[in-house]
Amino acid sequence: MQTWIALFRGINVGGNNILPMAKLRSGLEALTLQNVRTYIQSGNVVFESSSKSAASLEKRIASWVEGDFGFRPQVLLLKHGDLLAAVEKNPFPEAASAPKTLHFSFLATSAAKPDNEALERVKAASERYALVDDVFYLHAPDGIGRSKLAASVEKHLGVVATARNYRTVDKLLSLVAQN
Repeated sequence: MQTWIALFRGINVGGNNILPMAKLRSGLEALTLQNVRTYIQSGNVVFESSSKSAASLEKRIASWVEGDFGFRPQVLLLKHGDLLAAVEKNPFPEAASAPKTLHFSFLATSAAKPDNEALERVKAASERYALVDDVFYLHAPDGIGRSKLAASVEKHLGVVATARNYRTVDKLLSLVAQN
């Protein structure tokens, strides 16, 4: 069995794309996924599956949500090693002491042509960022809600991404360790 971490993009935000976690858990179990656990309402799921294909699982999960809830979410699947590597490669480890200020944007695909000049233009003086492999790291000590950089990451990287703060990433690693 492979342990997977599913990151749903854009669910339960601002009253849109509502997907209750209890229904998400039971639906994923109906798809023969095992040991399904969720963390907070923003679509963080840890589960086990005999499937080895992330792409196949992403499609199955997104299709089920679309059939039952009427919208098709972007689902990004990671393996434990992927999440662990993202934490280990964090270029701002000291920011983990204020976990809500440190964000990991997991990219659906590699950013082949990031617009680094545009990223620099929108970055606040207090912010730091780095693109390492398929993760965009953002340290926004003044808050993510006010960050123009956070709001434009996908546009300037040219790829779909879903962001999680350090606290959420750390909690997901804890859920994986409970297997």
